[in-house]
Amino acid sequence: MSDKGAFDTNVLTLTRFVLEEGRKAQGTGELTTLLNSICTAVKAISTAVRKAGIANLYGIAGSTNVTGDQVKKLDVLSNDLVINMIKSSFTSCVLVSEEDEKAIIVEPDKRGKYIVCFDPLDGSSNIDCLVSIGTIFAIYRKVSTTDGEPVEQDALQPGRNIVAAGYALYGSATMMVLSTGQGVNCFMLDPAIGEFILVDRDVKIKKKGKIYSLNEGYAQQFYPDVTEYLQKKKYPEDGTAAYGSRYVGSMVADVHRTLVYGGIFLYPANIKSPKGKLRLLYECNPMAFIMEQAGGKATTGSVDVLDIQPTNIHQRVPVVLGSPDDVQEYISIYKKHHK
Repeated sequence: MSDKGAFDTNVLTLTRFVLEEGRKAQGTGELTTLLNSICTAVKAISTAVRKAGIANLYGIAGSTNVTGDQVKKLDVLSNDLVINMIKSSFTSCVLVSEEDEKAIIVEPDKRGKYIVCFDPLDGSSNIDCLVSIGTIFAIYRKVSTTDGEPVEQDALQPGRNIVAAGYALYGSATMMVLSTGQGVNCFMLDPAIGEFILVDRDVKIKKKGKIYSLNEGYAQQFYPDVTEYLQKKKYPEDGTAAYGSRYVGSMVADVHRTLVYGGIFLYPANIKSPKGKLRLLYECNPMAFIMEQAGGKATTGSVDVLDIQPTNIHQRVPVVLGSPDDVQEYISIYKKHHK
């Protein structure tokens, strides 16, 4: 911005960034159109989040979703916005949402070649107390060999097949973090012009951090590997400083802080949830993709998250991600306990 307050014509908007990346890749433009439609949905959700209290969008919608979470009014609105924007972009054939029990097969006259898995409003249990929430998405190409109707199974691809992934964070500002496999870039929403502006290019996570992030309310149900790892972080024996603890309880907020400051985010398996709690297709895979693109790691303890072959669209897995040295230390302890 100049001293006179005029708009800086040299700023790089998300729309322009995606167009330029698509041109470099010499693509058909379909992915560019899809990403821009998701971007539009995020802007609409951001507006709804900002005025939720005034517009009577707080509170419970009176139902639970397929994964057993109480559905909030903003959940329903956000889900509808994402689905409608993607469908109207004519770029997708299968949609997988946290809010819908089955995959949504796009009508024949609106189909494209991409599959989108998304959590329209992650952390929505925190809506009513104004804690940061977000939207998470992962995009895949349809790879089935048949020319027939797209089916739910087309979405069951490992994270290594992701074409693009990202998340929006509705916090003190609205930020979109995006990767198309060429690194990670962060865009801040400028409400004055209604555009996302590039603020951090090619983001890299620190090799080692000073913060661990998990819900220690489950401490009695932790497996020994997690207990030992936490003990080392709290009471280091090598004379280094103890790690600080930070936990919001909204995956987007906790993972974004881990990306920016370094450290480790854990939602491991425990006695109560032996298969983990977070969903693979639309929470763990996109976050793991972002983290690896930023130079970090993402694991279940035994295998990289992105290498898991999904068997169910709402499959849950344990996840530990963040700075590579921190995650590797956890893996070493995990393997010691799971020989």
